[in-house]
Amino acid sequence: MAVTGLAAVLLAIGLLLVIVSAVQPIARRLELSETVLLAIVGIIIGSLADFALRNSHLAALNGLAEMLLDFPINSEAFLLIFLPALVFQGALAIDVRRLAHETATVLLLAVVAVVVSTATIGFALLPFAQMPLVVCLLLGSIVATTDPSAVAGIFRDIGAATRLTRLVEGEALLNDAAAISIFSILLPSVTLHHAIHPGEAVISFVISFVGALIVGVVFGQLTLMMITALGGSPAAEITLTVALPYVAYIVSDEFLGVSGVVATAAAGLTLSVYGPSTFRPQTWLFLNQLWQQLVFWAGSLVFVLASMLVPHLLVGMTRWDCVLILIASVAGLAARGAVVFGLLPFLAMTKLSPPVPTPFKVTMVWGGLRGAITLALALAVTENERVSTPVAHFIGIIATGFVLITLLLNGTTLRSLVLFLKLDKLSPIDEAMRHQVLSIGLDKVKERAEKMGDELGFSTDATRPVLQQIDRRADEEQAANEFDTALGDTQRVNLALITIASQERSLLLDLFRIQGLSRRVMETLLRSAEAAIDGARLEGRLGYVRALRRRLSPSLRFKTAQWIHNHLRIDRPLMLCMAERFEMLMVAHFVSISLTRFMRERLEPTLGPRIGEIVAEVLQRQRKLLNEALETLRLHYHGYSEALENRIFRQIVLRLEGEEYDSLLSESLISDELNRELMKELERRRSRLDKPLSFDLKSGIESRLKHAAVFRGLPGAELHDLATTTSLRFVAPQEMICRRGRRIRNVYFISAGLAEAHIAERDILYGAGDLIGALGAYKNERCPASIRAVQFGHFMVISASRFRRLVEEYPIVLENIEKLRRKREDGDRAIKLVPGDKGGGEGAEQPGMAAQALLSMDRNRLPPPAASIEKE
Repeated sequence: MAVTGLAAVLLAIGLLLVIVSAVQPIARRLELSETVLLAIVGIIIGSLADFALRNSHLAALNGLAEMLLDFPINSEAFLLIFLPALVFQGALAIDVRRLAHETATVLLLAVVAVVVSTATIGFALLPFAQMPLVVCLLLGSIVATTDPSAVAGIFRDIGAATRLTRLVEGEALLNDAAAISIFSILLPSVTLHHAIHPGEAVISFVISFVGALIVGVVFGQLTLMMITALGGSPAAEITLTVALPYVAYIVSDEFLGVSGVVATAAAGLTLSVYGPSTFRPQTWLFLNQLWQQLVFWAGSLVFVLASMLVPHLLVGMTRWDCVLILIASVAGLAARGAVVFGLLPFLAMTKLSPPVPTPFKVTMVWGGLRGAITLALALAVTENERVSTPVAHFIGIIATGFVLITLLLNGTTLRSLVLFLKLDKLSPIDEAMRHQVLSIGLDKVKERAEKMGDELGFSTDATRPVLQQIDRRADEEQAANEFDTALGDTQRVNLALITIASQERSLLLDLFRIQGLSRRVMETLLRSAEAAIDGARLEGRLGYVRALRRRLSPSLRFKTAQWIHNHLRIDRPLMLCMAERFEMLMVAHFVSISLTRFMRERLEPTLGPRIGEIVAEVLQRQRKLLNEALETLRLHYHGYSEALENRIFRQIVLRLEGEEYDSLLSESLISDELNRELMKELERRRSRLDKPLSFDLKSGIESRLKHAAVFRGLPGAELHDLATTTSLRFVAPQEMICRRGRRIRNVYFISAGLAEAHIAERDILYGAGDLIGALGAYKNERCPASIRAVQFGHFMVISASRFRRLVEEYPIVLENIEKLRRKREDGDRAIKLVPGDKGGGEGAEQPGMAAQALLSMDRNRLPPPAASIEKE
C-alpha cells in the first residue's frame, strides 16, 4: 500500500532527519563541513529520485521519487519556516556587547559588500548574458548573500580566532536582509516592468532597515515584559521565545512593509542582551540549548531540501551557462575582495573599527559561501509565473551553479586555508597563559590524584606511572613557561581585571538563581559586569574603574524619579528606585567580598603577588565606594537595611535547603515522593518572601532635623512641619549641587556625605550637619562658588522661600549657624561624613550575615582563572 498525503510528507521528513543525524559524525571523520556534506547528500538524493522516475525498471519507487522531487515546499515556505528561526538563533547566540565594537565592520560586510557584489556581478554578466541589466542585477542580489553556517562550523571545529567567527556571524545577521531588500526592489521591475528610481530605492531601503530595527526591538522588549509578568513559568517563557521570531518576521514583512529579517535579528539581539538578567539561569541555559537543536534541524533540512532541487534547477544547462557561472563567481569574489581589502583599512584609519589583520581578510573573502537562502530566492524567481522562461532559466542555472562552486570549491578548501594561515593557533598571550596555568595546575592535580588513589585503595604499581607522567608534563610546562617575560605587568593586570569581571558575572548569574531577587537589579549588575569586561579589555585598569563608577552613579531613571519627588511631590517612583538601589548596593557588596577572596586564592598564585597587590588595590577602592554608598543609605534606613539583609539571607538558606534535598535524592537517600513533598513545602515558604518590602522614603527625617545642631531650639511642631515639606536628594561624587552665579533656590542640609566649594583661593568643606546656601538664600543672593559633592551623600532639601520664612519666625537658626561657623574656625568642630563616628570604618568593612552566607556558598565552586584575552 502506497503512502500518500501528509503521512508521506512526514515519512520523508523523518527519513531526511535520519540521514541528517548520520551526516554529522561522517563530516567530522572526513574533516569536511557539515553544510557542504549536507548539500552533497541533497544533490545525490535529488539526482537519484530523478533517475528513478526516468528508469522504467524502478517503477516501484516512482511514488517516493515523485514525492521527493515535488516536495510540498516552495520558496515562500523556505523563507517563512526556516529563515526566522535561523536568523533569530544566530542573533540570540551572539555576544552583542562584543559585537558592538565591530559595528562598522559588520555593517560594511552586511550592507556595502552586498550592494557592491550585486552591482559587480550584474555589470560583469551584462555583456555576455544577453539579458537586460535589471535581470543581471537581480541575479547579483540573489547570489550576494553569504551563508555563515559552513564557515562558522569550520572555524569552531579547528579553534579559529573567536573574533573571526564573530565577524562572520555578525555579517550573516544582516546580509540576508540587505540581499532580500534589493531582491524585493528589483523583482517587480522584472515581473511588472516597473522603472527603478535610484533615489526612491535608497530611501525605501533605509526605511525598511531602520523601521525593522525599531519594530524588532519593540517586539523583543514586549516579550521580555511578558516574561517578567509570567512570574517564573519556564515552559511559558520558552514558548514566547519560539513565537517571537515568527511574529516579528511576518508582522514586519506582511503588515508594516519593513524587513522581516532585520526585525527578527533585532528581536534576537534584544533577548541576547537582556535575557541573562530576565530568565533564570537554568531556563536561559535550556532556552539556548533548545534553539541550538531547533536550528540544527532547520538548518540541516533547509540545506538538504534546497540541494534536492539542484538537479531540477540545472535542467537544460549548456556550456555557455558554465562560462556565465564562472564569470559570476569570479566577479563575486573580486567584489568581496575589493570591499574587504579596500574599505576595512579605511575604517581602521578613521577609528570606526578595530584593525582587521590580513589573514582574517583573506579568510573572510574566501569564506563567502552561498547556501540555502540563495537557492530559495532563485526558486522564487523560477516559480513566479510572471517571469519569462529565458529569465527563469538564466536565474535558476547561474544561481545554482554559483552556490555549487562556493560550496564545493571554497567550502572544501577553507579549512586548509585557515590552517595554512595559522589562525587556529593561540596568541602569544594565551600560549604563555597556557603554560602558566598547566605548570601550576598539574601540581594540584597530582596531589589530589595521589590522595584519591590512597583513599580508593589503588596499588602503588598502578598509580606510580600515572603520577610520574603528571610530573613529566609539569616539568615540561615549567621549562616552556615564559609567562613572566611574555606578558608585561600591564597585560597581566588587564588579564586579571578581565577575569575578575568575568567571575563577577558568573557569581551574579549563580546568585540570580535565588528566587526573589529583583530582575531589574540583576540586569543592572550584569550590564555593569559586562561593561567592566569590555572596559578592562579596551582601556585596562582605567576602563574597569570607569565601568564600576558608572554602576554606582544614579541612573537616568533614578534622577527622573528624584526630580518628580522634588518638584511634583510624588514619592512612589523614588521609593521604588531607592529600594532597587539598596538591593543593588547590598548584592554588589556581597559579591565584592567574594571577588577579593577569589583574587587572593585563585588569581594571585597564577599572576604573581605583585599583580595581586595591584588588583587588590583596585578591588579595595571599589569596595570603599560601595561601602560609602551603602552606609549612607543604612544610616537613614537602618530598619529597612536589616530587613533586606534578613530577607536575602532567608532566600539563600532556602536555596541551600533545596540543594541539600536534590543531593539526598541523587544519592537515593530519599524517595521521589518525599523529595516532591519537601520541595512543595520549600516553595510554600519561598512564596512568603515574594511580597516586596515596604520602603518609607521619609523615614527618619524628623529625627535627623531634631538632633541637628543648626535647628536646635525649634519647637517640635515646627520641626514636624519642616520635615513634611522637606524633600530628599541623593548625590554621587562630583555631582554639581549649586553653580556659581546661579540664584539659590534651595538650602541643603547634609544628613550624610561631604561637599566642597572653592572660594577666594581656598577650599571650603561641608560635612554632616552643615547647611549649604543658608545665608545666601536668606539674603536672596547668588551662589558665590560652584559646590560639588565629594562623597555619596544624603541631603535634605529645603526651598529657599521656606527657609527664609523659618529664619524670620525663628532667628535662633541664624544664631546656631553663626555658632557652628565660629566652632569650625576655632577648630572645635570636625568635618564628618556622617553624624557621630566616621562612616566606612572598620565596622563598615565587616560583611553581614548574608555576605557570610554567600561566601560559604561559593567556597567550593570557584572556577580556575580564565585566560580571557581572546585570540585576535
